[in-house]
Amino acid sequence: MRIFATGLLVLMAAVFLTARHLQGLHPAWGYVLAFSEAAMVGGLADWFAVTALFRHPLGLPIPHTAIIPENKDRIAETMGQFLRENFLTPQVVARRLSNMNLAASAGDWLADPARGGSTRLRDGAAELLAQILESLDPERLGTQVRAGLFRQVEKLEVAPLIGQMMGTMIADRRHLPVIESLVRWAGLTLEDNEPLVRDLIHRRANAVLRWTGLDERLANSVIDGLYKLLAEVIVDPDHPLRAKIEEGLEQLAHDLQHDPELREKVERMKRELIGNAAVSSWWQGVWERMRTAMLARLRRPAGETSGQMSEALAELGRHLRDDPLLQLQINRFARRTLVGIAVRYGDQIVRLVSETVKRWDAATVTDRIEGAVGRDLQFIRINGTLVGGLVGVLIHVIDQLL
Repeated sequence: MRIFATGLLVLMAAVFLTARHLQGLHPAWGYVLAFSEAAMVGGLADWFAVTALFRHPLGLPIPHTAIIPENKDRIAETMGQFLRENFLTPQVVARRLSNMNLAASAGDWLADPARGGSTRLRDGAAELLAQILESLDPERLGTQVRAGLFRQVEKLEVAPLIGQMMGTMIADRRHLPVIESLVRWAGLTLEDNEPLVRDLIHRRANAVLRWTGLDERLANSVIDGLYKLLAEVIVDPDHPLRAKIEEGLEQLAHDLQHDPELREKVERMKRELIGNAAVSSWWQGVWERMRTAMLARLRRPAGETSGQMSEALAELGRHLRDDPLLQLQINRFARRTLVGIAVRYGDQIVRLVSETVKRWDAATVTDRIEGAVGRDLQFIRINGTLVGGLVGVLIHVIDQLL
């Protein structure tokens, strides 16, 4: 646009020379001469005005030129003040947000498969998390996570919590499958270690029993009795041994909540467990496996990634889009939050803008502003050339009439 405006000015100069040379041949050349002469004046004047905004015309230090570079700091302050007074006041923010349905817009974006809102959000979050996991020192991160978890566990008194969980489990009869599993485990353990039990009975039997061979019969009787007892406990839900186990569990749940000595013992065991070097080493291995698994999942191609997260985000979007009450609550929260940000941090935002512009050198400010509005400013030069020419013709006509 600068080349075009300058070329138009040069064209007017060429027309002026031509018309001045030919003005005696016909009266019409006088109008052409008046147009081109005034067009050059208008074009040069507007060239000076546009250039004076950004630099000294022809490099001459003419007063009141290079306006933007010379007043950079004042422009920065004015920009910040304009932003503060017209955009970051609570009234302006609240009025603007009152006409916006942020929740519905977010819901449309998340729910519309064509826009890919949920997919982009999921992929963006996955990429961000993967970069964080890769950039941080794995050992240090694992240590920090462990330290944070252990600090929370240290603050938590686990004995009453375990007691409440056990009490609730017993009250809801959810402990019965656990008892059956323990009994079955005991039966399998007995079966796997039957030779060891027999050998123990043989060694504990006296010489008379071994000499008469009754130790073998005694071992068979003991093992058969144990198998029978375990089978009866599994089959009979009202077996006395079951009741005894339940009674013991109930007592343990009560003591964990109300017995200071047992609670202190559990806390001591917890502290010893947390301070054990083997636990720290075990956690580091667990964390590394977790980190590797998370990275592998996050780095999967989009087609191989599970759609559960995308579907969850899409479902959230549909709720936001279709539920007016939810929209009202979220929009109210967003409005209050953004108004609060404007109140608390408006001055800091303004200061950030003004200080950033102040730190720019004069050439940077000039280039950025000229790059943003320079094209339109060149139209001023073009219009000045053409309007100046028309004014010159009008003056020539008036001169002819007088």
